[in-house]
Amino acid sequence: MTKYPYILFVLLLVSFSSCQTVEQLSIDYMLPAEISFPNELKRVAIVNNVSATPDNTLPPKENKIKDKNELSRAVSYHDGQPVLTTEALAKAIAEQNYFNEVVICDSALRARDFRPRESTLSQEEVRTLTQTLGVDFIISLENLQMKSTRVFSYIPEWNTYYGTLDTKIYPTVKIYLPGRKSPMVTINSNDSIFWEEYGNTEAFVRSRLPDDKQMIRESSEFAGSIPVSKILPYWKTAYRYYFISGSVAMRDAAVYVKENEWDKASKLWEQAFEATKNDKKKMRAAFNLALYHEMKDSVEEAEKWAIKAQEFARKIDKIDSLKSSDIDFSRIPNYYLTSLYVNELKERAEGLGKLKGQMSRFNDDF
Repeated sequence: MTKYPYILFVLLLVSFSSCQTVEQLSIDYMLPAEISFPNELKRVAIVNNVSATPDNTLPPKENKIKDKNELSRAVSYHDGQPVLTTEALAKAIAEQNYFNEVVICDSALRARDFRPRESTLSQEEVRTLTQTLGVDFIISLENLQMKSTRVFSYIPEWNTYYGTLDTKIYPTVKIYLPGRKSPMVTINSNDSIFWEEYGNTEAFVRSRLPDDKQMIRESSEFAGSIPVSKILPYWKTAYRYYFISGSVAMRDAAVYVKENEWDKASKLWEQAFEATKNDKKKMRAAFNLALYHEMKDSVEEAEKWAIKAQEFARKIDKIDSLKSSDIDFSRIPNYYLTSLYVNELKERAEGLGKLKGQMSRFNDDF
């Protein structure tokens, strides 16, 4: 299903919450990394393989104002500080306790280069590094680029000055295994850091925002965390919703949820589902039962119940009688909410096999 604008979801929840229909809770669950490592790879070295004179052609600054309230806009491009990023990457990987040992080599391997060149490690360099550092494989920082946009505006409605600094960060990482002629994989990832300040004068706002030196330092440290979710399984925090009205059983079950008595709540939801022929009440009970099974880590069973809830919602909101070009998502709140949940559960279910493989080194203890 299409991912719809977030604002519609917010409006949907407001409409439900205004009549005390739903409650919200947060849930933490693990998702698989993009890359899977054999279990025998237990010791890793994080190395800085960025050339001291990186082979980057940086575009010129862009200073075109794009908004009537803008006083100035400056877009600039920077090389990061790879030593800081290598240290941050090693720390982030070590904190996950996924590998038995994490070794760092943050000295630039290309420090003696006299001219920019392709920095991919050779097979011999990989063999030498793994033997010298006593590791099974290497994760190497290869490049680190940044694009910063610094904007200063005057907001007449507030009689105040507003400054922002938005920096996009692009680290490139390669993974090397001894015996291979080329890298196992190249990871190109990106993320951004945003700063903002308000003040009575433009000079004050400028003084409060980081200068380029501070921005590059903080962004370089942050860059180390960016590739980690592609390398290691990671935890995700998500919001979940459950219905609390419709019958006495549903209201009593909501009390059990507050007390973390999920098994007792599920029995009442099952009773509510079986006791009614009303589609909306069945949808709500099925939706809640999907959440129950997800909380118990039975994701496939949760998906089945969520699909049941979605089928009832399809009838309630008369989806089949609507033309796709005429759909107003605010008028199909039940189908919208259930479909979002089905999609979330599908994402989890599709990654379970891969996640189990990645966590098998811990005997699936996760």
